[in-house]
Amino acid sequence: MEPKDFTNIEEYIGLFPESTQTKLFELNSFIKKIVPSAEETISYGMPAFKLHGKSLVYFAGYKNHIGFYALPSGNEAFQKELSNYKTGKGSIQFPLTEELPWQLIEKIVKYRKTEVESNKKSA
Repeated sequence: MEPKDFTNIEEYIGLFPESTQTKLFELNSFIKKIVPSAEETISYGMPAFKLHGKSLVYFAGYKNHIGFYALPSGNEAFQKELSNYKTGKGSIQFPLTEELPWQLIEKIVKYRKTEVESNKKSA
């Protein structure tokens, strides 16, 4: 299967080595637990969660890290906590050699959930 030939998150995760798959499945389940009403989808060629039709968070597997995308607002709100990780404007890299920072991920997902819900009310 080519990287772009998957149709759901499980197929996407299946493209990776077993150790990476484990972390990706754990992350996927964790996000679903935090926001059970979020819709699972594939967007920009990676697993994504949407809430009320709006992007919530994305994630992706790479050779040496898991990319987590909480859009620029999610990164800006947690700059201090993210200082130990390589970040971009809307991306965070969690090294595969380390345990995922579950508490931080939970804070970011909840922040994005609140942000999406408040934007929904004002839209």
